[in-house]
Amino acid sequence: MQKLTNKEEEIMHILWKLKKAFVKDIMEEITEDKPHYNTLSTIVRNLEDKGYVGYNAYGKTHQYFPIVKIEDYRKTFMNTAIDNYFNSSYKNLVSFFAEEEKISADELREILALIEKKK
Repeated sequence: MQKLTNKEEEIMHILWKLKKAFVKDIMEEITEDKPHYNTLSTIVRNLEDKGYVGYNAYGKTHQYFPIVKIEDYRKTFMNTAIDNYFNSSYKNLVSFFAEEEKISADELREILALIEKKK
């Protein structure tokens, strides 16, 4: 699975949300830094080339839909991020968020409860 650019990832999130969409539908969902229609169309076709998106043709227009599930994308790239930035350590990951005050003690207790429940 290839890494996506930030704009490609933004478009994939829109497609995961909408389930299927024409380029004009995707354009309506973009809130900041709207690309030109032709640029957006090219990005969507690049996603198709990378195997993330499929389409149904209706004459000259295409309705796009995600082929890659968000769960699969998340799993692949979270694992890559943990490997690259936290030395493959989930402890380092959680410690980072604790030090940055991005996770509360209550949230940590909830995580521990989930872990204990799976045992």
